[in-house]
Amino acid sequence: MIKLCKRLFQLMGALVTAALLFLLYLTITEYRPEDRSLAAVSDTTPSRVLSGSQVRLMSWNIGHGGLGNQSDFFMDGGTMVNPPSQEDVLKNMEATARYLGETPADFYLIQELDRDSSRTDRVDQAAYYEEQTGLPWAYGPNYRCFFVPYPWPPLGRMDSGVATFSAYESVKDPIRISLPCPFNWPVRIANTKPCVLVNTYDLEDTDKKLVVVNLHLEAYDDGEGKIAQTRKLLEILEGEYEKGNYVIAGGDFNQSLPGSLERYPHQGGDLWQPGALENDILPEGWQFAYDPSVPTCRSLDKPYDSSNPNHQFYVLDGFLLSPNVQPTLVETQDLGFVNSDHNPVILEARLLP
Repeated sequence: MIKLCKRLFQLMGALVTAALLFLLYLTITEYRPEDRSLAAVSDTTPSRVLSGSQVRLMSWNIGHGGLGNQSDFFMDGGTMVNPPSQEDVLKNMEATARYLGETPADFYLIQELDRDSSRTDRVDQAAYYEEQTGLPWAYGPNYRCFFVPYPWPPLGRMDSGVATFSAYESVKDPIRISLPCPFNWPVRIANTKPCVLVNTYDLEDTDKKLVVVNLHLEAYDDGEGKIAQTRKLLEILEGEYEKGNYVIAGGDFNQSLPGSLERYPHQGGDLWQPGALENDILPEGWQFAYDPSVPTCRSLDKPYDSSNPNHQFYVLDGFLLSPNVQPTLVETQDLGFVNSDHNPVILEARLLP
């Protein structure tokens, strides 16, 4: 009996030591991005220059191809950690690429795109979408970890972020700018590091630039993180506008856009609940541009069944425009959440003289 207890203590000691060593390794290898850094870019160099005063953008959180209508997600109250199958991921990627290719835009702002993640079989989705659409890209990682050890089965290797696809040439190197991280050690070491991706474009017949900002704010914090990230976002955008530029930011705010909670109220219970953005946080002349007539996001507490009316919907995705940018069309594309838990949003805007 004494020998058995001794062996059990030795085994427990070995397990604890292994866990501590693994935690130490994750801490040493933690992704610690600089405040500002060059974004990764496609090998293909775009060469077109914008002409005219009209621009068209699409923003779409594609859910890494793993959050189609067959999926739920453990952080939203579901049971799944990874996609149902890699065949499901490929099907969603093919449908996404087809839609991008069929829907014209000057700029495609994509969120939750994987480049080297276990959940998507380590497929470089940036390269895949470039091959399918012919559009070069810039990429800013916001979730990078050698191995995310939770839950079970674990998420594993993660390299995911935001990517902007366009045939137009960014006249400055695309920049990844870090946003405040709401997590502390040790949760921080295997968690998201939110950012914005900033591309700058020449315009014909003017010295002004068009600054396009791709964003994906934190989802699963206590709310204070998103508030701090929103403040930082506004600081970045105002800085670009003060230079005399046109500024368009688009993406997943992970907060209900103004007034949308009235149309899609929270159903209560354990469902994920976002914070709410209000227009009064904006500097004078700035405006949100979004379409509340169609939800941009669904809850992932269960797979999606369009015949079931008891789904939680949100309006989290849209655009933020500087005073010299006037929206002429904002339209959420109702794709029925077949290939992602988000719908794409189209913006057409006029750059005012």
